[in-house]
Amino acid sequence: MSGGVQLSRDDQTFGMLAHLAALAQLVLPTFGNVIGPLIIWLIKKDQSAWVDKQGKEALNFQVSIAIYTIASIILIPLIIGIILLVGVAIFWLIMVIVASIKVNEGVDFQYPLCIRLIK
Repeated sequence: MSGGVQLSRDDQTFGMLAHLAALAQLVLPTFGNVIGPLIIWLIKKDQSAWVDKQGKEALNFQVSIAIYTIASIILIPLIIGIILLVGVAIFWLIMVIVASIKVNEGVDFQYPLCIRLIK
């Protein structure tokens, strides 16, 4: 759970939405994955420490994914970029779903391979 702190259903729901909002990428291909979590985080960060923490985690992961995607695109001429791009996309989708489920259950989720730029 979240370190012994009782979470409200609202906290868990908005924490989950901070992660799920990354799926905005499917509608807004240019940085939709960052904009979605950013909006949830900015709206709720001062109202809930849980949503603040999960929002930062979601944002850090989405910025990390954007960096990995750009690096993969740069490497496309070397063929490895195509493989990396597909791998990043699959990893992104699976991790967003896993994070959303875990956070909705009240588990303090941290993404693997995440560059934590926002502290």
